[in-house]
Amino acid sequence: MADPVNALPESLLPKLRHNAFVFLTTLDADTGAPQMNAVSWVHAVSPERIRIAVDRRSRIVANVQSRPDVAASFFGDNSFHTVNGTARIIADPLEDVPLKLACLEIEVAAVRDAMFYGSRVSVEPEYEKTYDQRAADKLDGQVFDAMTKA
Repeated sequence: MADPVNALPESLLPKLRHNAFVFLTTLDADTGAPQMNAVSWVHAVSPERIRIAVDRRSRIVANVQSRPDVAASFFGDNSFHTVNGTARIIADPLEDVPLKLACLEIEVAAVRDAMFYGSRVSVEPEYEKTYDQRAADKLDGQVFDAMTKA
């Protein structure tokens, strides 16, 4: 495991720019316990900032408003990485999107290779959308456009 850096390496930015598969960990607003969710509307604005769109009714929103420390973990470059940072809500609701979404922005504090010693990821997990693909593509386009403008 390498020492942490304070920004995303350029090689990882494409992984966080469209339909990523990210595990977002927040601290529960009521109990303080870690809460992990899988999210896919993720956009790395820069090596120092990552935006995530979620349903505005999601527990994630209340958690971030209460305790802004978060971790975002994902696969990339044959490894597993964790980004630690501070999140804030930058849009609620996210404009020009038919769903009522909130947009969070994470200010990156540290990026760590979190893979266990002596190993590499040989096959990354994939997911598929289980609803109408044309509708999914249209919605994704609207969400990513709105996230970049937020």
